[in-house]
Amino acid sequence: MTSEEFSNSAIPARTRRQAMDWSLVLLSQGIESVIEKTETGWTLQVEPQDRSRALATLRQYHIENRAWAWRQPLPWPTVAFHWSAIVWCLLLALFHWLNTASGAHLQQVGLMDPMAVHNGAWWRLFTAVWLHFDLTHLMANLVVGFAVFGLAMGRYGPACAWLAGFLAGAAGNVAGLLFHQGTYHGLGASGMVMGGLGLLTIQSLSIRFKNPRSGRYITSGILAGVLLFTLLGLNPGSDVIAHLGGFLCGLILGAAMATVPQPKLLGWPANVVCGAVSAGLLALTWTLALRHLPLP
Repeated sequence: MTSEEFSNSAIPARTRRQAMDWSLVLLSQGIESVIEKTETGWTLQVEPQDRSRALATLRQYHIENRAWAWRQPLPWPTVAFHWSAIVWCLLLALFHWLNTASGAHLQQVGLMDPMAVHNGAWWRLFTAVWLHFDLTHLMANLVVGFAVFGLAMGRYGPACAWLAGFLAGAAGNVAGLLFHQGTYHGLGASGMVMGGLGLLTIQSLSIRFKNPRSGRYITSGILAGVLLFTLLGLNPGSDVIAHLGGFLCGLILGAAMATVPQPKLLGWPANVVCGAVSAGLLALTWTLALRHLPLP
């Protein structure tokens, strides 16, 4: 190929990545090309008789992809697995062991009993989160909750996610109090686990404040979380109302937390405050519950 033919058949590209993209576009239309590096940049070499058709193809490709705004790194919040979720699992196991060792006396004073709550035992909304009917019930919550809270703690900070999940678990019991009919007793951390899932479902909302065209990614994340909730939380044999209440509360708290810059959520000041509130709430509710233990 002469220098004049080379010049007439070369299509300049700004970068190697663009040249590779264009090469695939041309190949899809049956136009072969060769990517070459020159002194002035990157080019695609096509046969001289194909150059006009190649340029028309690339022009149409540019028109069809003009509105595609996400040709840049997605400013997604950092999500990592936080191993503090093990502490949450150990605490659930400890309460189950204490309840078994006491002859289910903890369950007697801590389970979600609507009549007792109406009579002033509000702390049961919180204490019921830490109790389980049996080992199977406990293990089901531990397996799912370990993964959910490991990710939620990595996204929002360990203590911040713990407190939000704890409040979501209590909200699930509030939903059961309001919407269950007839005799109803609730136990278990499933509402708290669903609250953690709600936190993860809505966490992509934070990219709204970085790019106004991120709606499709936020919507995709929310739909994925809802599908997971449908899979994990709508088992007819479980407390669906408590699950839904915890999930919705997690969504609300997660939406509020998504407005806070992630470095602040992961920083020690926020986690010290949330950790102190969580520990205080746990200690207060169980202190009130243990006052009602039956005398030996």
